[in-house]
Amino acid sequence: MNPAHQQLGHRVRFEWGPTGAAAIADGADVALVVDVLSFTTTLCVAVERGITVLPYRWKDERAAAYAAERDATLAVGRLEARSLTGGAAVSLSPAAMARVTGVERIVLPSPNGSTISFGLADLGCTVLGASLRNRTAVARWLLERGGTVAVVAAGERWPDGTLRPCAEDLYGAGAVLSRLPDADLSPEARLAADAFRAVEPRLVAALHDCAGGRELAEAGFGDDVDVAAELDAANVVPVLESGEFRPVN
Repeated sequence: MNPAHQQLGHRVRFEWGPTGAAAIADGADVALVVDVLSFTTTLCVAVERGITVLPYRWKDERAAAYAAERDATLAVGRLEARSLTGGAAVSLSPAAMARVTGVERIVLPSPNGSTISFGLADLGCTVLGASLRNRTAVARWLLERGGTVAVVAAGERWPDGTLRPCAEDLYGAGAVLSRLPDADLSPEARLAADAFRAVEPRLVAALHDCAGGRELAEAGFGDDVDVAAELDAANVVPVLESGEFRPVN
């Protein structure tokens, strides 16, 4: 790894995807995972409602076995939830998660957010889930704790499996970073913070208009974008401990 790519001279760093996470996690005390239109907003909504979230790397038959072994409900994809139950099942939809009742523990399989979370935990970082909904709560916790911080935007995937950086995760990461001292930010982190400051006055419209927002709206999940855009709607800080996200004390 080229040391220049690790942003080692900065207390607060920013990168994309699993490879970027590994690059900037060296020496980091805390790592934030940001996946605005899916994993971390759904995670935040669940934890707000007192639900323990177990991330999982794979969306296949292994996930069902993992959930059964841990007495948890398996979350399915948005489209699968719609086809099975008319949209009432536990899924990766933030809006649907806000309507779930009678569930205490869920497994959230995610090839982006969950995979990055596990990778960062394996590197020894304290891992937090961050979104637009809880950005101020997360930033406040970071300021109180101190230490070196790695902020990772999950991004999406092109059809060939390569990373597709996306506007929504840039905004989500920048929302947290904009609340931290500018002097602590790497140039990469400062770029994300500046991107959020530029879009904040029209944040809801920008989320709906970006590629990810349009994709969800076309699939009938525009309400997920609305939930994701609720800036500072939550005061929870989900922390990953022993494979489970719970609110930090």
